[in-house]
Parts: sequence; C-alpha cells; structure tokens
Amino acid sequence: MHSDVRIEEAGLADLEAVTDLFLGYLDFYQAPTERDAAKSFLSERMSRGESTVLLARVDGKAAGFTQIYPLFSSVRRSPVWLLNDLFVAPDFRRHGVGRALIQAVAERAEKAGVVRVELSTAETNTQAQALYEAEGFVADVVFRRYSRRIG
Repeated sequence: MHSDVRIEEAGLADLEAVTDLFLGYLDFYQAPTERDAAKSFLSERMSRGESTVLLARVDGKAAGFTQIYPLFSSVRRSPVWLLNDLFVAPDFRRHGVGRALIQAVAERAEKAGVVRVELSTAETNTQAQALYEAEGFVADVVFRRYSRRIG
C-alpha cells in the first residue's frame, strides 16, 4: 500500500497535474484527449466556480482526482452534488486513493449541507461500482434516468 493519501481542493496552480489525470479519465471513456481543450475546460470550470476539483496526492505525486458540480433538488429544496468525474492513475489503483476521494467528497458535502451526492458510471465498470456501493452509494431503482443529446 502507498503511504498517506492527501486530498486537497485543487486550484489553478494544480492545473497541469489535474489535466494529466483528466486526460487519463477521458482516455478511459474513449473520449477525445486534446490537451489544450481539456486544460481550458478545467480552467474555466475552476476559475468560474462551476466545479470543485479534489486532488489526491501520494508522496507528493498527483494520484487521482474527482470533479464535483453543484446542483439543487427542487423537491427537497436543498443542494445536491454531481460527482461527475473520478479517476485514479494506474500506478495508484487498489491502494485506497479512490476511496479517499469519495470519502473526502462525502465529508465536504455533509459540511456544506448537501443532501445527496449523485454519480453514474459505465455499466461495465464493475470495479468502480463495487467501490461506490462499499461507500454507501445505491443504484437508483425508483427513477429512470433519461438524457437527450443537444448538438
């Protein structure tokens, strides 16, 4: 196991490290991995306060990240977070980095008065599903989720 996993909120000074991890995430989902576009996307979200990025470091090295987007529940009239991206670099997998990131999100959510953290993952990503379930996430069997591609 790697030594201590440290989780911090990433700032623009961490943009290169977060971009490297984000490119790994995009590659995992077979999405385009153009560095300048990825870096610009992250920079815009972070500088505008549209997302929060948590960065995991192990022995000072960037090991993983998660990106959280704020939403609201109209029914509960309360904030909800969308944990949209979570990625752990291959060398740091199965060493508690993903778990530490999820736990950091949950701790911050509770302090912020968030009533629910939502996420989705590929049907084939069974390792991630097992981790999410072990951390208290449950598959939604009440609501059917839809999406419509625009543009």
